[in-house]
Amino acid sequence: MDITAKAMTELLPTDILFQTSFWAQVKARVGLKPRAFDLRTAGPEKDVLVLLKPFGAHSIALVPQGPEFAPPEEEYGAFLEDFSLALAQTLDPGVAFIRYDLPWTSPYAGELQEQDRDAFPEPRLRELRMNMGTRFWNIKKAPEDMTVASSLVVDLADDEDLMLMRMKPKTRYNIKVAQRKDVAVQLGSARDLPAFYALYRETARRDGFSPCGLKHFSAMFQSLIADPGHSELLFLLARHGADLLAGAIVGIAGESAHFLYGASANIKRNFMAPSLMHWTGMLLARARGCVRYEMGAVSPSADPAHPFYGLYRFKTGFGGRIEYRSGSWDYPLLPDVYQELRNSESMYAAYAHQDAHL
Repeated sequence: MDITAKAMTELLPTDILFQTSFWAQVKARVGLKPRAFDLRTAGPEKDVLVLLKPFGAHSIALVPQGPEFAPPEEEYGAFLEDFSLALAQTLDPGVAFIRYDLPWTSPYAGELQEQDRDAFPEPRLRELRMNMGTRFWNIKKAPEDMTVASSLVVDLADDEDLMLMRMKPKTRYNIKVAQRKDVAVQLGSARDLPAFYALYRETARRDGFSPCGLKHFSAMFQSLIADPGHSELLFLLARHGADLLAGAIVGIAGESAHFLYGASANIKRNFMAPSLMHWTGMLLARARGCVRYEMGAVSPSADPAHPFYGLYRFKTGFGGRIEYRSGSWDYPLLPDVYQELRNSESMYAAYAHQDAHL
């Protein structure tokens, strides 16, 4: 396998927002070092975006939802091993490990769908399967997934009536409630970030997650200005009168729209603003040529005990399907350092919860 460095602006067009030059610029503005590489194998041209994050005296190479190219399922491990060894030759010797957030379909997708299972197998069993066919058995399941392994995707290719028909009756009803109550969904700009961020922090306190800093959101809009035409953000704001009830940032790359961040108010929750906001986002994304609207994290099945069950109930209401992906995997390059980092609570805080969206 041959890997060669190239300019960030030469990254190939892709439907994966996190593998674009736009995302590279966003992460560069928050302290990561992006690098782009051509990947030469048999078949069409391929490339990959890698983000280098300093960690003490070392650094970590993060591959956000990449490599995009997926080999046959039985070759996942062997391909990842070959790719890691080739990539290591181009990286600084201080890189302790490579962490992949694989967008590839999970080998357990069929079982999760057919058996309505509520979880992936335990990491040890997943590692055994991933390392089959490798030479060094050095691929480790990351302690947490950088992005979500189970994501709800809504098909935008059909007309509006069919899209509404695929929704659950309760979701269609909630959209109509918001319309009857005169909730207005509009596109915001960078000037609206402070109001959105205040609502986002309110949501984090209510739902118990660690919020990103305002710097990250500012970096997204700054990067759009610096890299026009390659990606787009839909900054959705749902208001009733003077009250901001909900907000969302949706990134568009190619034919895919990615729901990245959302927020909702504690007031007027019976106005169902988030339902109308996402429906409006789907229509706007569809008008821009998107054929899929990725809503992000859900529980693998309808399990009330799962922490993402509330997201499952809300998002599956819009129809669509759950895509089960392979999740995050590590390839240690400095085994002793890697083990120290794996044992460090600070590493878990820095990577398991750093953005929720690399």
